Amino acid sequence: MGLIKEFKEFAVKGNVIDLAVGVIIGGAFGKIVSSFVNDIIMPPIGLLLGGVDFKDLSMVLKEATTDEAGEAVAAVTLNYGMFIQNVVDFVIIAFVIFLAIKGVNQMNRKKEEAPAPPPAPPAPTPSEKLLEEIRDLLKKQ
Repeated sequence: MGLIKEFKEFAVKGNVIDLAVGVIIGGAFGKIVSSFVNDIIMPPIGLLLGGVDFKDLSMVLKEATTDEAGEAVAAVTLNYGMFIQNVVDFVIIAFVIFLAIKGVNQMNRKKEEAPAPPPAPPAPTPSEKLLEEIRDLLKKQ
């Protein structure tokens, strides 16, 4: 029973929940960036390079063959076009994360740089209060 209680405490902690939300949003963000690269950035670049689709760029290491049983054996290829596309994905994701972290750090710096309100003057001690009363009485006479 103690193990279940410990797991509940662990799972409900803010850091674990924040991490789970971050992973889910990160996965969705990765799909958006991949679509951005695949569907918006790479087609014009491929067009500029003579209608090349980067996904199809590969080097054949071994041609496709058929074995003795008549079954097709797929070609062995080095898919460097997909690698280029994934590198572009990574660069864009890393740059966006860099900008996000930079923005968060600037906001934190502004909060730290905000001047703290001046501290309230200390309350007079009982002896100071008594001296003030004596002063006021002397002024009245």
